[in-house]
Amino acid sequence: MANAYHHIGRRVDVINPYNVVCFVPVYNPLPPAFLVRMDVHLSITLHQTVQEWITKIAHLRKLPKQRRNLWINNASATILTYGSFGLGVHNSESDIDAICVGPRFATLEEDFFIVLYNMLKSSPEVSEIYCVKDAKVPLMRFKFEGISVDMPYAQLRVMSVPENVDLLNPMFVTSIDETSLKSLSGVCTNQRILQLVPNLENFQSLLRCIKFWAKQRGVYGNLFGFLGGIHWAILSAFVCQMSPDACLSALVMNFFNTFANWPWPTPVVLQDGMMHVVQDVTEKVNWMPIGLPCSPNQWCQSNVTLSTFNRIKKELFRGHEIAKGILRPDFDWDCLFEPYSLMYRHLYPQFLKIYLLACAKDELGEWAGWVKSRFPSLILKLEDINVSCDPNPTEHVDSGASVVFYWGLNVDQCTGVNVASLEKEFRNCLSSCYRGKPGKMLLSIVPASELPNIEQFFTRKMNGGKAFCGIPEYDQYRMPVYPPNNFVGYVAREGGHAGVLV
Repeated sequence: MANAYHHIGRRVDVINPYNVVCFVPVYNPLPPAFLVRMDVHLSITLHQTVQEWITKIAHLRKLPKQRRNLWINNASATILTYGSFGLGVHNSESDIDAICVGPRFATLEEDFFIVLYNMLKSSPEVSEIYCVKDAKVPLMRFKFEGISVDMPYAQLRVMSVPENVDLLNPMFVTSIDETSLKSLSGVCTNQRILQLVPNLENFQSLLRCIKFWAKQRGVYGNLFGFLGGIHWAILSAFVCQMSPDACLSALVMNFFNTFANWPWPTPVVLQDGMMHVVQDVTEKVNWMPIGLPCSPNQWCQSNVTLSTFNRIKKELFRGHEIAKGILRPDFDWDCLFEPYSLMYRHLYPQFLKIYLLACAKDELGEWAGWVKSRFPSLILKLEDINVSCDPNPTEHVDSGASVVFYWGLNVDQCTGVNVASLEKEFRNCLSSCYRGKPGKMLLSIVPASELPNIEQFFTRKMNGGKAFCGIPEYDQYRMPVYPPNNFVGYVAREGGHAGVLV
């Protein structure tokens, strides 16, 4: 499976003898040393730290005397990766989702958020660590040798957790608390998807394409009211089940054909290697219900609203219209993956500017993360006053301690917006339950001319300034070549290897 995880080319267009075009977009090349560090060093180090932690907790707990030594010696916890890393579609810009799974005597509030936090904080490989305790899935967020890691915690009703615990086994998840159940949903969904897809490499290739497309077109990100990685993964797995023998280009075409015409809010359900279309009236409140394959009759948590639902639908229809010609030899893949950011500033004459300022530079990550977790409520507040918005996920970093977001607004609905009242309501939302030192949050409506453009971004980056987070760099240093045998592709950057998937 490891070979299917990493294709170290920039991008490759392939024309086979049957004139089927397969486009394989890949983000930045992944140097072998980087992969080794992610796959081995990080995993081993976190496992060792967690094992030391659970042994320490076992010593601190007043376990029954008659079996105390046995339980201390056998005490174990584990780390399981999921998300893009667990599905094998990560790249050099990916965060790593790694859940810590502990036994019944290790608590979330004291043992995880205090004891393990202090152990990780003292580790030389760990930096920028902080706790997000009030999220729907509480977690620790930190960087491990520069790699961003999100680590939630789940507490099982057992005294010892096997290293490769099978979380799809009901024995391990029976009677656990609701927070642990939510924390486990990501890794359980990953495991179930990998069991159900008929062809793992095809699934990984399709998911890479779809995630790349969603990010390019500005419809990726659960916190912004769009679909997140797990949603796109289940939709991609659904299409792979529908067409188990299709090549990549056919899968891409089928994806857009399927979901541009999907009768939402009919749920998309992936179970038991077969497709089940289930009509559930209770899901009418969810614009795009997507079933969790590991939990029958449960749904992926979603923040999709009317505004973002219409944006996603529009992009799916656009993708469908473009993908109709995907089997033509002259098909233009660049059109399908054209960055939405290139035209965003020209689509709306007015934008909602969200300015965030932290009290200190090292507190920006925690403050911005908290505000972003409350963005769904801001989108709903705008819809409550009949203002539809287009929440662009791009983060514009003004300085080391501030970040700015720009959301497109419907011009006909902006004239009566009371920004001061909106800001007050959203600030009240932010102050509720926040345990850190709150920074500033300012809202204003600005003209399109205030938005930084792509040229400003690249000029700032080339001059050594702080890059605007979220703008992809996939198109730099691209060199066309024309080798024989009807292959048309691009040379990888120095040190990389151009890979081909068909």
